[in-house]
Amino acid sequence: MTKPHTSHSRIRVGLTGRLIVLTSLVLVGLVALITTLGHDILESQFQQEREDSHAREQREMRLALERAEDSLQQLAAVVAAAPGLSRALEQRDKILADQVLATQWPTLELDAGVAQVRIYLESGRLLSSRGDDDSLTPGLVEDWLDRVRDTERPHSDLRCAADCLIHSLVPVLVDGEMAGTVLVSRSLADLTQQVRNVSGSEVALLLRSAGQPETGDMLRQVPEWGGHLLAITRIEQTLPTLRAMAEEVAWSSLSRDPVTFKDGSRVLEVQALPLAGHGGTDTDVEGYLLSLSDISSQVAAIREHTRNLFLAGMTGWVIAEVIVLLIVWPPMRRLYRLAEVLPGLASGGFARTREVIPEPRRRFQDEIDELETTTLDLADQLETLEGTVQNRDQQLAAQIQALARERDFIGSLLDTARVFIISQDSDGRITLVNEYTTTVLEHSEEDLIGRTFDEVLPIGSAVLDGDVQQGEEERSLRTPGGEERVVVWYHAPLPGDEPGRISVGLDISERKAAEARLTWLAQRDPLTELYNRRYFHEALDQALAKGAHGAVLLMDLDQFRDVNELRGYHAGDELLRRVGHTLYEYLGYRGVIARLGGDEFALLLEGASDDQAMYVAQYVVKLLEDVDLAIGEQHHRVSASIGIARFPEHGATPADLMASADVAMYQAKEGGPQRWHLLHAVEDVRDELEQRVYWVDQLHKALKTNTFELMVQPIVRLSDRSVRHYEVLLRMHGGEGELLMPGRFIPFAERSGQIVQLDRWVLRAALQLLGRIQDEDISLAVNLSGQSLHDDYLTDYLAEELRASGANPRQLILEVTETAAVSDFSTARGVLTGIRALGCRAALDDFGVGFSSFHYLGQLPVDYIKIDGSFTRRLVDDHESRVIVRAIADLAVGLGKEAIAEFVDQEAIIPILQDYRVALGQGYHLGQPVPASEVFGDL
Repeated sequence: MTKPHTSHSRIRVGLTGRLIVLTSLVLVGLVALITTLGHDILESQFQQEREDSHAREQREMRLALERAEDSLQQLAAVVAAAPGLSRALEQRDKILADQVLATQWPTLELDAGVAQVRIYLESGRLLSSRGDDDSLTPGLVEDWLDRVRDTERPHSDLRCAADCLIHSLVPVLVDGEMAGTVLVSRSLADLTQQVRNVSGSEVALLLRSAGQPETGDMLRQVPEWGGHLLAITRIEQTLPTLRAMAEEVAWSSLSRDPVTFKDGSRVLEVQALPLAGHGGTDTDVEGYLLSLSDISSQVAAIREHTRNLFLAGMTGWVIAEVIVLLIVWPPMRRLYRLAEVLPGLASGGFARTREVIPEPRRRFQDEIDELETTTLDLADQLETLEGTVQNRDQQLAAQIQALARERDFIGSLLDTARVFIISQDSDGRITLVNEYTTTVLEHSEEDLIGRTFDEVLPIGSAVLDGDVQQGEEERSLRTPGGEERVVVWYHAPLPGDEPGRISVGLDISERKAAEARLTWLAQRDPLTELYNRRYFHEALDQALAKGAHGAVLLMDLDQFRDVNELRGYHAGDELLRRVGHTLYEYLGYRGVIARLGGDEFALLLEGASDDQAMYVAQYVVKLLEDVDLAIGEQHHRVSASIGIARFPEHGATPADLMASADVAMYQAKEGGPQRWHLLHAVEDVRDELEQRVYWVDQLHKALKTNTFELMVQPIVRLSDRSVRHYEVLLRMHGGEGELLMPGRFIPFAERSGQIVQLDRWVLRAALQLLGRIQDEDISLAVNLSGQSLHDDYLTDYLAEELRASGANPRQLILEVTETAAVSDFSTARGVLTGIRALGCRAALDDFGVGFSSFHYLGQLPVDYIKIDGSFTRRLVDDHESRVIVRAIADLAVGLGKEAIAEFVDQEAIIPILQDYRVALGQGYHLGQPVPASEVFGDL
């Protein structure tokens, strides 16, 4: 007989263990590979981002240097244009030159930070100077002067010694010939703050000397780098960092590439930008701009992302192993069971076999099922007498397994459901909780079993529907972590001999939050978080309904459109948010504050008197003066026009009251520096509204029926009193045939937006007239309003009318006021450039009363400068007016433009104007406005 095989001396390794070990090795390797690749990708992206940042910072630093040079050239040009300097250079008068510099030097030194100013004759001899700079050698200055003399163009250079200075030389031309040179120098120390504002990094200016390092402020000496720090931003923080870095990093490394340096908990990146590319130097001193960028957050982010990637991979590995185990465990368990019972058949273990192996499946059988069937058949053949007992055992085992599966299913359902499930006995004590409940409450099942439901979950709100024992209720729940939740509970009785109930809770916190958010949005302005127009009207309606009295303040921000157009709508939104925050912070307790839309705000003061309303308006004006929006180097400040209407005197309904406040607001815009206006009578409001409606209608009819009339006033050449130039003026026919002056209807046209249509009507009529008279060599000047400068289709319209009329564009002169041009300089320059591209000429009207500068005037493409009449009419007896007119005339001649004097009302003015080289004049003494038909024939 063959002996049975035994395995007592062998070490058995299960198939499940082998599978788990093999898959674990593969998955862990993949996690390590993915983590490494992810870290390398993040590092590569970070390095690319830093390289782009370095290039951008270098461009910003170079651009700042170029702007500094341009600004210094403009300052030098201002000095060169100073009154009396040309005469001092012609006469080689040092005393006069010193006097000219004496008037300019305080402003240049204190306001512009100029270090020195020198005036050289055309021969190169120094005539006058202010300030001192020992770093300029005579040979260097002579080289600069020769270059300016040869090119007759400005020249700038950068030199570093004890300080880094930008030097700018500008030629002074007299009658088209070079008479001398102005040299202006300014330190680069102030540039560090400008570069920091642009780049966001800390900036320092380092001077390195090939010889002995400079002695001075020993705290700023960096002997390791062979130099000292001339200027530095945030010195308390940046200087210790640079000194510590200098002890660890060699200058040769920093000068080649950016260097990363760890300063405590911060990681900094420092790069050096040489200044040699901006002028050169023949000294032993080298200048560098150091940029310190804090990259701690980026380095920490890379570490955090790498750690998260690794943790996610390890979590995936654990989940994958659990899934594999769940998949292979049932069949492996059945194989393990067969491996245990098969050896027992040889020793008569039939009962054991039938007890362990379940009844075979009838559908979808697999190999294990076949093996189990074969084993059972073998057992039946070996012991037929025990068949009945074996069948009963199998049935009992099947029932037990079914109950176990049902129990496991219910337990899994309870634990995986994202709801609170709690069962209670007849005394209300907890007998069962699911895993979700223990997780949210942060208590173990043992801690909760036996406690009452109300003890664990106190009542937070009233019962919603039915009895609390059998119905539905809401309760608030505060978790141990401090989180507030709202749970709706559904209670139902449990069937059975012992009474009890089961409670199921649903977390409705997100739904409650969404409902609260919708309620908030229905009443609030999302941008400023103030109340919106709808809520404000409801509050105002309630105040009127209950017979209350008080005041409504309607606020409209001035020049808000300029912020949107110049800086974009994101800047306008930020400005609106700051205004809303300021109003709410200081006036939220006084009444309802709302943003009505656009740049309009309103304040409801219930129970306020007239004095209180006016005080609040004055307070608002002062508050808004402190609101400031800084974008780059420019600051936008806020002002508002405020209209005050009282209720119920100025309106019995919200619509009437807001219309009254709107009228008051427009009166505030026209009322001067006070910027607020309180209506005093309902009749005044109605009269104002009726006037606005009447004139808007009259203007509409006049534009439709062409009931305007062109007037012309001659512009006379003073030398021979000839007229080849007329200014076009507009009059409107009244209801009785009389001619109405522009002051009657222009304000209403500007307020209603019809002024652009009026400008187009005048342009069309003037071009039609030019088409008839262009052979007579007559030019016509037409005034453009400030609103037309914002008309995007103005140049297209002008080009079309020029083609339609056949007029010579050189005979059309378009005038814009100095105030309108400079208040929106970029738009005005673009419009004037487009006009001149069509062949037309341009004039700057009312020059001298605005706030323009030589810089602005030099960049505006205009052909004529019209001197404001307020200066011209006082020329005979006012010394100050003569000085201003002469300066404007000299400026016009220097810029190659012709000057026109307005309001010439007496003969005595003409010789003075001729002496000042003013070529043209306009005024009642030279010619009054007359209908164009009288001058050029019937239109």
